[in-house]
Amino acid sequence: MPTAIAVTSADLVLPPTDPGTPRAAVLPPPEGRPLDASIADVQQLLARYGHVVVVCPTSVPAAVENRLHAVRSLLESDRIALVRTDLPPLGAAVLVRQLCLLAGYDFSPGVLASAARLLAHYIYAGAVLGSVSRLDRVPVGLGTHLKSWLPGAHFAVLAGPTPQMVRVGSGEEALAGPEFATELLLARGRLQTDWPATTLVPRWRIPGPVQETPLPASSPGWWGTGKLVEFAAYLPDPAVLHQLVSSVRREICHWCGMDLIGDRCGFCGAPLTVLEGGGTRGTGSYTDAQDAGSYADAQGTGPYADARGTGPYADAQGTAPRAVDPRTTDPRRALPPADTGTAPADAHAPGPAVPHPTRALGPGAHTPRALP
Repeated sequence: MPTAIAVTSADLVLPPTDPGTPRAAVLPPPEGRPLDASIADVQQLLARYGHVVVVCPTSVPAAVENRLHAVRSLLESDRIALVRTDLPPLGAAVLVRQLCLLAGYDFSPGVLASAARLLAHYIYAGAVLGSVSRLDRVPVGLGTHLKSWLPGAHFAVLAGPTPQMVRVGSGEEALAGPEFATELLLARGRLQTDWPATTLVPRWRIPGPVQETPLPASSPGWWGTGKLVEFAAYLPDPAVLHQLVSSVRREICHWCGMDLIGDRCGFCGAPLTVLEGGGTRGTGSYTDAQDAGSYADAQGTGPYADARGTGPYADAQGTAPRAVDPRTTDPRRALPPADTGTAPADAHAPGPAVPHPTRALGPGAHTPRALP
């Protein structure tokens, strides 16, 4: 029985890539809807699927988040996961579609919920904006604010995984792109520009045609302007997504007992237990300040543990999968801390390293099959 994926808005539901992919369930907003009706919606999902993973962007109104917490509390259920994401609307919709695709495989609900933070690291979400004067979700300097008032000024903004902003034009700085094969999805607003297709596609070496979808209704509010073209580059291959998640070491949450990958439970938000000396139960710890950002030493104390396999993303055989070069990507910043508000968080819990998707499938790897 696949885990149900639910969302807080119909904007987060993209057309499936194939007819066999389950669709996300839309939970209606609380405005004008009684609490009993919201409880009934979630009860139906629990009765049909057993577990529910609700993707809730951090940009939603507080009333939406409060309603979800109220429903979970009144149901007294530990089978509901509230997954928060900082991705912009189009990037969040891509994440939801990837979770729906993975829900058709043999992943446990805990692994599926905690995989959202891992997958978000591989979604390059941004937009071309006609103005950044009202943009408050990505750092904007004073000089850039002033330039945005110039006639015809356009800005390319990358919200994640690493925020970046450049002015579109001659001699522009290149946006940092993915180091793996991706597809590009566009959502056009009121800004007339083909910059993503003419400039971003060749720079990021994106093969194939560019896909387009209607602009999410929440995008103008997220980006601070309706004059935009939103884009998201993502991993399209289901086999790579499956292997990326399945290659990660699995742990058992000490708080709720669910399976998890990474350093934090997707259902209760509890971090892995911190042991004396800075390590975690069943995982390795990061190197000290002198070795921050480097591979583990011979003792296997870094995020990429040795053959004894104690890293947070070590695989089932006890070895850690290859990851993004830490000289260019700080593994401690790879995944943002979860914010579920349901269990005590630990500020000293180490963050997981992130495996590289292009190395997830080795030579002769078996392509996974979805559950019927």
